[in-house]
Amino acid sequence: MSKAIILDKDLKQAGEAQLPESYKDINSHNLYLYIKSFLASLRANNAMAKTRGRVSGGGKKPWSQKGGGRARAGSITSPVFVGGGVSHGPSNNRNYNLKVNKKQKKLALQYALFEKANANGLFVVDKIKVESGKTKDAYALFKTLNQRNTLFVSDLFDEKTFLAFRNIKDCYLIDGAELNAYLIATFRSVVIEKSLFESITKEG
Repeated sequence: MSKAIILDKDLKQAGEAQLPESYKDINSHNLYLYIKSFLASLRANNAMAKTRGRVSGGGKKPWSQKGGGRARAGSITSPVFVGGGVSHGPSNNRNYNLKVNKKQKKLALQYALFEKANANGLFVVDKIKVESGKTKDAYALFKTLNQRNTLFVSDLFDEKTFLAFRNIKDCYLIDGAELNAYLIATFRSVVIEKSLFESITKEG
């Protein structure tokens, strides 16, 4: 069974917390669908090319239909002309959003926690707090974990703690409302407060 590692106030291992048995039966496709939807929602969708109808000019037929020996043409905005419109170019009215229902989002989050616990990258602490507000103190906590990068998840953090973590390259501090399966899957390790962990993992 997958287990989260419980840490004391000095971020030293103090025990283990089991994840619900049901987590191992979750299909990994739920996580795939959520991440696909999450990344699609970040697309700026600002690439656009003008079609022949959007290019200015072209109100007059460039030459007579017959008698000139050239191919017939009705407008200089045609894609065959230099400076004309673009055929089948990108459009900024495309909707990239992919719908994922609430149940799938919940399953994706649970599966992401399950995978992180299997990789020994899920840690539980009583409180994430840096009272001094100093970056060096927050960095010392991060280095204690000996992880490449870490997501710190607090139920509710104060301004000093936010400022302490803000400028550390491989750390990211969020509150519980921002937690999602994509962030859990992205970071090598996750440190989450005990109250929030219990709220997420309680069944029913």
